Amino acid sequence: MQDFAARTEPHRRELLAHCYRMLGSVHEAEDLVQETLVRAWKAWAGYDPARASVRTWLYRIATNACLTALEGRARRPLPSGLGGPAGDPGAPLTPSFEIPWLQPFPDARLDDPGLRLARRGTLRLALLAAMQTLPPKQRAVLILRDVLEFSAAEVAGFLDTTPAAVNSALQRARAGLGGLSADEVAEPDDTAVEAVLDRYVRAFERADVAGLVELLTDDVVMEMPPVPLWFRGRDGYGRFLERLFALRGPGWRMTRTAANGQPALVAYCRDDAGVHRLHTLQVFTVTGSRVAHNVVFADPAVLAAFDLPAQPAARASDGRP
Repeated sequence: MQDFAARTEPHRRELLAHCYRMLGSVHEAEDLVQETLVRAWKAWAGYDPARASVRTWLYRIATNACLTALEGRARRPLPSGLGGPAGDPGAPLTPSFEIPWLQPFPDARLDDPGLRLARRGTLRLALLAAMQTLPPKQRAVLILRDVLEFSAAEVAGFLDTTPAAVNSALQRARAGLGGLSADEVAEPDDTAVEAVLDRYVRAFERADVAGLVELLTDDVVMEMPPVPLWFRGRDGYGRFLERLFALRGPGWRMTRTAANGQPALVAYCRDDAGVHRLHTLQVFTVTGSRVAHNVVFADPAVLAAFDLPAQPAARASDGRP
């Protein structure tokens, strides 16, 4: 058993990323990684290193565990995948918890937040949301071939099919993404991102709507799962922020984190007693030194997956959170 743990444990985190790409849920991905390791342990006596490396063997088990888990399940969308943008920023913010929303992935769950696969954009929310529209087997082929770079023959072995069938499924999967690729959702250089996020934080904490709108692209998108509404354009984004600050008041606090290889902010608002409380996780896409997309997560299950503190740390400027 010690040999099994020593050989398999180094692959746990990349298997977690793989299962997350397949399922769109951190919690379900963790369960599937555990199931993968249980299946592998039971089959360890029959493992033949001459036929496949431990890594390849584990990916075969994990992929098939994910495909079994996906049987009969609905895809995990973002609000923008369900219909057109909302026209009224004052529409009721009624959550729909019955929809299995796409969840963000905490970069901290990886040993190295700059993992090569994440840097290539393969964990980006835009790409993950597009992958969710593919049938599960096409999704598996796309991930195994284009993301993990297994050969067509290896993937055929995973899925008990032929290389020709794998190549055909890969072509259909790429077409299903409408040309979207990891490269097309990559962030600009870190310096540009840092500058935009710093300005965004300062404006948000001051409830400065005009300052925030200046940082947005003309066709910016904001969406807020589990609320099935989303807004496109600077006007809708700004009007929604006006509503938010009118309801919650000024004096917000924001801290930095990262999700899906993208910059993210954690927002804290004041309660009636003046104490800052955890409010949302906001995951950004920055293009051309502007915010092009902001996915705002308020689901308590999502916030729990990031192990976020209920209150921000005290600042030297005022000595209190």
